[in-house]
Amino acid sequence: MDKIKHIMVAASLVFTLTGCSDFLDILPMNEVVLENFWTEKGDVTSVMNSCYETLESGDCLTRMGVWGELRSDNLRLGSSVPNEINEILKENLLPSNPMCNWSSFYVAINRCNTVCHYAPMVQEIDPNYTLEEMKANIAEATAIRALCYFYLIRTFRDVPYTTQPSIDDTQPYVIPATPFNAVLDSLIIDLEKVKDDAVRRYYQDDSPNAYQNSSKITRWAIYALLADLYLWKGDWDNCIRYCDMVIDFKKEQYKEMIEREGNVNNIALFGDIPMILEKPVGSTVCGNAYNEIFGEGNSFESIFELYFRSNQSQQNSWVSSYYGNNNTTMGRLSAPDFLCKDAALGNNLIFKKTDGRVYESTELDNSSYAITKFVRRSVSYSTQNVTKEADLNLSSSRRSSSDANWIFYRLSDMLLIKAEAEIQRGEGGYERAFNLINIVNKRANDVINNARTDTLKMADYVTSKASMEELLLEERQREFMFEGKRWFDLVRVARRDGNNTRLISLASRKYIENVNAIKIKLADPNIIYFPYAKSELKVNPLLVQNPAFGNEEDNELTK
Repeated sequence: MDKIKHIMVAASLVFTLTGCSDFLDILPMNEVVLENFWTEKGDVTSVMNSCYETLESGDCLTRMGVWGELRSDNLRLGSSVPNEINEILKENLLPSNPMCNWSSFYVAINRCNTVCHYAPMVQEIDPNYTLEEMKANIAEATAIRALCYFYLIRTFRDVPYTTQPSIDDTQPYVIPATPFNAVLDSLIIDLEKVKDDAVRRYYQDDSPNAYQNSSKITRWAIYALLADLYLWKGDWDNCIRYCDMVIDFKKEQYKEMIEREGNVNNIALFGDIPMILEKPVGSTVCGNAYNEIFGEGNSFESIFELYFRSNQSQQNSWVSSYYGNNNTTMGRLSAPDFLCKDAALGNNLIFKKTDGRVYESTELDNSSYAITKFVRRSVSYSTQNVTKEADLNLSSSRRSSSDANWIFYRLSDMLLIKAEAEIQRGEGGYERAFNLINIVNKRANDVINNARTDTLKMADYVTSKASMEELLLEERQREFMFEGKRWFDLVRVARRDGNNTRLISLASRKYIENVNAIKIKLADPNIIYFPYAKSELKVNPLLVQNPAFGNEEDNELTK
């Protein structure tokens, strides 16, 4: 943890003080911070912005993808993959692997802690910084901090936890790991305190700056995060309550859109839930939902996502390097055959031939399936009368720069998180859960106004909890593949089951070689989490290595 401290002290505020080199050269950091920086609203805004910028960094983004997706059944080896990634793909994960380094997340956490610490002091001395603005900034920082810790506990289980900023070299920051459930409870308590202080909306929905309503923390983003946290906690009622708050907001947003614009041809009600149509009214081709959600970004359905622009220096390096870019069809990673093969022929076990998500998100490149989700700027195709892939008449354009937004939460999340909680509440919730899952599935299969028969039949699933859980996991895989969620879904299932049986069955589907050895390795209940980095153990003697990796600490990756 001492390593974390040095990183946080050195990087957390200097990042925002690039125009202040005169006194940086004269005063120690503590005096710079205390006497010269935290004096006005702009100082809080500057550090608050740096919290987002840390999340957008290549270090953070890559780990969000690696930690949440790489070990799942969604990803395989692509082209020229780095050794540290290849080792994880082979389930040869060691404490010396650079992907075990969590420093960038603790930089973001410390910046958030610093905002929460100093914002009240600034509010007392700057008359232009209102109480409401200060409380909103604290809510914003608390949410980003909670998101970072949520990534950490889902990846490492128990992690060093603090809400105090590192502002003084004399502070002891060598602290032991806090248990998963204790951190989870603390995150919920903190967010419950500030949730209603967050900004509801930064701009009107028809404003050119409306993208900020989903690229910055709002009240709805906090509600979405709380729903997810309660799902992991197993508090089904609160999980559903917060999902409903976000869903109701989207309903109101849709109503406002209708009142403002009249008829809206690209969004329609599925039941009473407004969803972006794959095929807008009057159009003969699908792809609209992909184009708005992933191509343009900050769509109607978005709740919180990182915003990238083609002219900014910081780009989405995870997507461009590991999925693909304008110059390279095949990225460092690819999709396994079972996920994509023969979908248009109707022979795929995951996707129906009318399900546009498989065509939007992957493409055949020689004998492998390249990932195109986030990579493509736009796509169009037809799913009418498809008997082979050529019948799709698919056309697409790829991004000329690495400016794909990275999505944390969108409306589909709320529907499927709520569905999962309804299933866990018991048999009485199965029908409600099915209807929510079916809304997501209907949109993807262009089932609207009875123009096409549903691909899911309720009677096939509501007979048992096992069938409903299988349906939910399959739909989450279809909807969120390559979005950094699948491995976490499998971990959540394993935690709930108390064993790794289902995780092993699903995660091992992508393997062709050493399948039995990998299944045996994954049977260890501790191995679903990452080991602490070897470098972190050296500087923090209070950390105790995950027992699944305890005998591997001194091993080094083959260079």
